[in-house]
Formats: sequence, structure tokens, C-alpha cells
Amino acid sequence: MPELPRSTWGTRRRTVLAAGLAWPLWPAAAADDEVAKLLREGGAVIAFRHALAPGTFDPPDFKPGVCSTQRNLSEEGRAQARRIGDWFRQRGLKPALVRSSPWCRCLDTATLAFGRAEPWAALGSPRGATESTNAESLVTLRRALAAASVRGKPFEAWVTHMFVLSDLAGTNSASGEGLVLRADAGGNPKVLARLLIS
Repeated sequence: MPELPRSTWGTRRRTVLAAGLAWPLWPAAAADDEVAKLLREGGAVIAFRHALAPGTFDPPDFKPGVCSTQRNLSEEGRAQARRIGDWFRQRGLKPALVRSSPWCRCLDTATLAFGRAEPWAALGSPRGATESTNAESLVTLRRALAAASVRGKPFEAWVTHMFVLSDLAGTNSASGEGLVLRADAGGNPKVLARLLIS
């Protein structure tokens, strides 16, 4: 069964894997149009994994709110975040709300892309947190997604971490990749499309 539309800006074509076979699907412009259409319809969240940040985890001396103790965006990551913003501006798309993990690499991604960001603990990295804290954050995110999924409500943009997106949407994501999410009638998150601006 083919996977959902994934837009890769600047790439002419993409391939998807289904039944062990790869085949070309859409030119990037067609997938871009699908993402833009969904966001214009509203009732959705586009949730991004932060842009490129070298390394794997934060250093042992990590402190919340102190960027010098965290893993941060590289210059390439900062440029990627700006390109995300360019993609939205070129299409006249402006999120009603921009929420971000309090981690500096997420706040920087959101600010460089959208010019603003509201820190939100629920989007914070689950690494080092307790299981109960992570479970509470996931419940909070699912409720917020359900509230944002009202038909016609302007879309929101969230910036978070790979592990958070994996827990919320049940799928992996690349650095800087956005997942267009909507809650179904049962409140379960559904990935409608994917946007990757490299």
C-alpha cells in the first residue's frame, strides 16, 4: 500500500517503498500542492522535527534554557529552518499558532522559520524524563491535536523532537521534516502528508 504524500522541496521526484518495490510517485510540486491544500483547509497541525543539529543526544551537563549546554542547530540547520519559512511565505501560509519544545534547537527552528515560537513543555524531549511525565505529555499533545482538528480552524505549527513525533504519530521523521497531522473521530493522530525541505 503506498505511503502518504511526502513533499521534498527542490527534488524533482521521489520514490516510495511498498511491497518491497520502489517506484516514482509524484513530482515534488504536486506533493507541495497537496501539503499547501491541507494547510489552507485548516483543522490540522504541521509538526516538525527540529532542523539539522549535529550529534545524537544532549551533553551530560545539559541544562534547560541554557543553549551553550545543549546540542544546537548547525549553520546548515539554521539555513534549513529559513528555507522552511520561505516555503510557507511563498505560498501565503501563516500558522495561527507556533508552539515549540523549550529546547534551543527547536525554538531556533521555529523562530527562524516562522518569526515566533511559544515554548511548550509538552513538546520537550522525552530523553531523561520519567515515564509518567512522558505519558502525560503525550496525552496533552493528543488533546491539543484533537482541539486543533476542528474543520476550518486555522492550522498550527509545532516544532519538536524525533522521539516525540514517533510517540505521537507512530512514524519516523527526518531533521526538518514536517508531518501534517489531524485527529480522527476517535481522537487518534493521523498523518495526512509529509513535507521535507532539505
